[in-house]
Amino acid sequence: MQTIAETAPRIKALTVSPVDLTRECLARAAAGRELNIFTALREREAVEEAEEAAREIRKGAYRGPLHGIPVAIKDLVDVRGMPTTSGSALPAPVARADAPTVLRLREAGAIVIGKTNLHEFAFGTTSEETAFGPVRNPRDPSRSAGGSSGGSGAALVAGMCLGAIGTDTGGSVRIPAAACGIVGLKPTIGELTCDGVVPLSTTLDHIGPMARTVSDVGMLFQAMKGTTVRGVAAAGGTLTFGLPGGYFMQPLDSDVRAMIERLQHALRARGHAIIHVDMPHAEWTADVYLHIVLPEAAAFHARRLETFGDRYSPGVRLRLEMGRYVLAEDYVRAMRLRQILTDDVDRALRTCDVLLLPAMAIPAPPIGASTVEVEGMTQPVRAAMLKLTQLFNMTGHPAIVLPGGDGRDGLPRALQLVGHRGRTERLLDIAAAVERDGQIVAGPGSVGGGTG
Repeated sequence: MQTIAETAPRIKALTVSPVDLTRECLARAAAGRELNIFTALREREAVEEAEEAAREIRKGAYRGPLHGIPVAIKDLVDVRGMPTTSGSALPAPVARADAPTVLRLREAGAIVIGKTNLHEFAFGTTSEETAFGPVRNPRDPSRSAGGSSGGSGAALVAGMCLGAIGTDTGGSVRIPAAACGIVGLKPTIGELTCDGVVPLSTTLDHIGPMARTVSDVGMLFQAMKGTTVRGVAAAGGTLTFGLPGGYFMQPLDSDVRAMIERLQHALRARGHAIIHVDMPHAEWTADVYLHIVLPEAAAFHARRLETFGDRYSPGVRLRLEMGRYVLAEDYVRAMRLRQILTDDVDRALRTCDVLLLPAMAIPAPPIGASTVEVEGMTQPVRAAMLKLTQLFNMTGHPAIVLPGGDGRDGLPRALQLVGHRGRTERLLDIAAAVERDGQIVAGPGSVGGGTG
C-alpha cells in the first residue's frame, strides 16, 4: 500500500481510481476480519462517495491531496448515520452529524470507509477490552496493536486505509503507532476540537491523525484543522535535540535503548546537536495523571454505571469505579501539580528545538499479558505502555511518534519527539527531517527508510 503523498498525484492525474483504491481497502478489511480491526464498514456508501470523487476529479474539480483517499475513523468519533459504539456493549447512539474533524476530512475529499475498534471508551492501552474482540496486531496477531486507538493503527499496517484518526488522552494515538510501526500525532492541546468525540477526560483529551509517514500525517492534520492541505517541509539546517534521562530512560527494553542510541549517533553524524535536559518532577507523572483522568471519566459515566454497569468490561468498570473515590482535594492538588509538570517541559524546551525520547518502553505485548519484564523488573503492562506518553497530555505539548525499526523479535520500536506548545507544524517539519536523517534502518516505514 502506497502512502498518501505517493498516491495523491496519481489520483489527480487519473492514473489511479479512487473507486478501485476504496474497493481494495474494503476488500482487505473484509479479508482480515479475524484481526478485529473494524467495528463497522461503510461498503456501499464509501464506494458511492469514491465514484463521486472520481467524477469530480474528471471534471477538474480536484480538492487537494486527500481527494479520493480512503480513511478510517476510531469508533469514539461521530460519523453521521453510524452508531458511535466506543467499543462497548452499552447502547450506542447513532450520530446525527459528523464530528467537525471528520467533516473537514470529507470536505477535503477523503473517503470514510469505516469505524475502527478500540479499547472500550478509550480507557486502556491494549485494545483488548472491547465488545468486538481484541484488536490483533497485523505484524504478529498474538500481540496487541496498542490502545486505545488500536484499530486505527492496525488498519494502516494491514493496508485497509491510507490514513486514520485516533484519540489520545494518555497516549492512545502514540501507543498504537509505536506498537504497529507507523506515525501518530498528538497536536497541541485544544488545537483540534474534540466536539463529536466521546470524552474520557475532558481536561486531557486530544484527537489526532495516524498514517505511514510524517508527510501523510501532516496532510491529515491540516485538513482536520481546516487549513490548506499543503504537506510538510522537512526542517533545514542543524537542530538541537533535548534528551531527557532518569524517568524517561529506565527501565527500557534493550532494543528500545539501542534504537535511541543509534538515532543519536545518526543525528550527530548529520550535524545535529544532542543535549541532556532535566525534568525534575517527571516521577510525579502517573500519580498526577490518575488523579485527573479517573474522576473525570467517572463523572462522565456516572449515570451509565448505575444503569448498565454489568455491560462494561471488568477492567474498564474497575477504573471508573476507582474514580468515584478520588477526593476533590486530590483532584485540585493534581491540577496544581500539572502546572509544575508543564513548567518543567517548557524549561527543558528553552534549550532545544524538540525533546527526543522513546515512545514506549516495551514492544507490543502479548494479548492477555498483565505484566511484562523490563530490564529485570516486573511491571504492569498498562503502566509500561503509558509511562512515556501520558506526561504530554497533561502539559499539552505536541508530540509525534515515528517508527524506529524492528527489534530482534521482529516487532517495531519507536521514538517520540515533543515540541513547543502551539508549534505543531514546526514539530511536523522537524519530524520530517528526522524521518529523512535518522538512518536507523533501510526498511520502508522506519525512520530514514525513505517512504515519503
